[in-house]
Amino acid sequence: MSRIGKKAIAIPSGVTVTLQGQTVTVKGPKGQLAWTVSDEIEVAQADGQVSFTPRSESTRARAMWGLSRTLINNMVVGVTKGYEETLELVGVGYRAAMKGQALNMQLGFSHEVDVPPPAGITFAVPRPVEIKISGIDKQLVGEIAARIRKIRPPEPYKGKGVRYGGETVRRKEGKKK
Repeated sequence: MSRIGKKAIAIPSGVTVTLQGQTVTVKGPKGQLAWTVSDEIEVAQADGQVSFTPRSESTRARAMWGLSRTLINNMVVGVTKGYEETLELVGVGYRAAMKGQALNMQLGFSHEVDVPPPAGITFAVPRPVEIKISGIDKQLVGEIAARIRKIRPPEPYKGKGVRYGGETVRRKEGKKK
C-alpha cells in the first residue's frame, strides 16, 4: 500500500483546485498548472482537501497512486511558494551574466554559451559565479538546471564546472612521478 497516496492534500487559502474528468487544474497566486491523472486513480475533492484512491489493486495502480498524489502536491506548492534551484560555477574565468532575459555563461569554451529561458522559468545571477533558476513547475526547474549543468559538468581532477548548490564533487588523485 502506498503511504504517500493515503495522505490527502490540504488546499491552502488562495489556491483553487478544479477537477474536470481526470484533469486536475491548480490555480494560485503565482500561476496555473494542470495535469491529467491516470485512469487507474480516482480523484476526489471535499472539505478543502484532495484525496486519491486506486480503482484496482494492480501494481501499476498502486504505483500511480503515490505518484499522482506527489505530482498534485508539487503543483500546489509550486503555485503558492514556487521552486528554486541554485547552480555554482567553479573554475578560473567561469562566470555568468544576464543578457536580456537569457543567461550568458563563459565556461572555458572558445565561445560564450547563451541559454534562453523557457516559458515559466526565470534566471537570476546574484553573483557572477552563482545562477538561480526559479519557476512554479518543479519538474521544469529541475530539468533546466540539469541541462545547464550538462553543458560543463564538474570534472573529478580539479572540480571545475557547473555544479548544483551544495553538491560535493568526488576528487581523484592526479598523475604521480
